[in-house]
Amino acid sequence: MKLNLKLSSKQYEVETEEEAQEYFHAKGLTDGLPIIPPTEERVSACLHEAGMVPSHVIGAEPVRGRLITAEKTAINAVLAGCQPVHFPIVVAAIEAMCRSEFLLHGAMCSTGGCAVFMVVNGPIRKDLNMNSTFNVLGNSDRASAVIGRSIRLVLNNILDIRSGGLDRSTLGHPGKFSYCVAEDEEGSGWIPLAQQLGGTPDLSTVTVLAAGSPRQIMNEWTSDPEEILETFAAEIRANMLHYSVWGGNYVIIIPKQLRDRIENAQWSKSDVQQFIYKKARVKKYHWRQVGKNSLVKDDQEEEYCALTKLEDLLVIAAGGPAGGFGAVIPPWFGHKSRAITAGIGICFDC
Repeated sequence: MKLNLKLSSKQYEVETEEEAQEYFHAKGLTDGLPIIPPTEERVSACLHEAGMVPSHVIGAEPVRGRLITAEKTAINAVLAGCQPVHFPIVVAAIEAMCRSEFLLHGAMCSTGGCAVFMVVNGPIRKDLNMNSTFNVLGNSDRASAVIGRSIRLVLNNILDIRSGGLDRSTLGHPGKFSYCVAEDEEGSGWIPLAQQLGGTPDLSTVTVLAAGSPRQIMNEWTSDPEEILETFAAEIRANMLHYSVWGGNYVIIIPKQLRDRIENAQWSKSDVQQFIYKKARVKKYHWRQVGKNSLVKDDQEEEYCALTKLEDLLVIAAGGPAGGFGAVIPPWFGHKSRAITAGIGICFDC
């Protein structure tokens, strides 16, 4: 099918690459890093890859009703460095973020400074050579970097969520540049996240979460899965004391060294969820110990769980093959904002 790809965005003529860079920086249309000029050819190539006409509405910001069109999204994806093959993941992530359960406006405008954390599952990871091992939360590979960066530029340039404007982050964190990982499905016997959520092995998906910064943990002194996971639970409890008291979607990323020890004990992801659900709890009187006395007005023994249900915990197999490290990624606002999974190139919920 031949698509009508006549673009409606205003076009500008520039003489040099440097002039294009300075134009976008001067207009506040970048994140401070160099950009790829979004030529008509490059933008059209992204739209072709996704099978979308320029006017297609990917989603709408729920509070202000701002439309996010395919054309504007493709422009920002090109700015971020995306190749056409990366674009369908960007589209799926935006579709998920525009679901009311994600609470897009609140998450991106809050003083809490969260970022959009993304987990990619399915065959597309290998197609794009996405790295799910070394440095997975850093600059691990091209696809992860530019896909994550695209989301930030869409928020900045289409929804006008800029620092000091609608983005009221007190601190923010580096995930606001890019916060995208691929799950290590081949390196684990565990069921991948997408299949846990109802997908099939041949389905590629992206899961989005309004998330705080990663909190790294380490335990190299045991092979006991309960002792390993207690380290993760302790970090989650600390987050409940030091940051948010509300339960919601937490992520734990378990690299191979710790994951092998847990799997060798015949523990599944469901077993991990059950253990964390049981252990990641605080009582009201604990808040008094960290200076939050105003929260302790009645029953001091009342208990709060980090998870509203077992399935709230997203267990991700990823990270380098050596080192007893892991990470906890907390939710921005507990259960107020939910993790959403979308199919890439198809309707995941259909």
